[in-house]
Amino acid sequence: MNDNSQTLSCVMIPVGGRQLLLPNVSIAEVVDYASNDPSAGAPDWLAGRLDWRGLDLPVISYDAANGGTLAIPGENRGRIVVLNTISNNNHKKLRFMALITQGIPSQVRITEEQIKQLEGENGPADLMQVDVDGEAAWIPNLDYLESLASELPG
Repeated sequence: MNDNSQTLSCVMIPVGGRQLLLPNVSIAEVVDYASNDPSAGAPDWLAGRLDWRGLDLPVISYDAANGGTLAIPGENRGRIVVLNTISNNNHKKLRFMALITQGIPSQVRITEEQIKQLEGENGPADLMQVDVDGEAAWIPNLDYLESLASELPG
């Protein structure tokens, strides 16, 4: 059997009521949920700050950044996904950012045939909605999330 299809290693990340789909290479690390509460006057999407490898990272609530409400995960359920930033404009200032999850991310390998773009209403943090083998997922707009995080002082 000659299989020329290429697979991409990805991660499905559970957030409030949906799953995000990101390639493995965009993720630096997944850590247990632990963050400092945001300071008074912080943006609605800021779930807190994470001390990670000596860096002070903003922890973003994808749901709140997308126009929803901030949801802190239940006990032993949530994780924080540390993401590599991609923007040339902000990379020197912000090399990493973090997303709060509502469960444990899972690995998935996909081929081009397994993924189809879906039509639908996207929020500002959504790049697009896709179907992955019958399961809906959203590809996040990382440029938008980075622009939010880069506006923070410090």
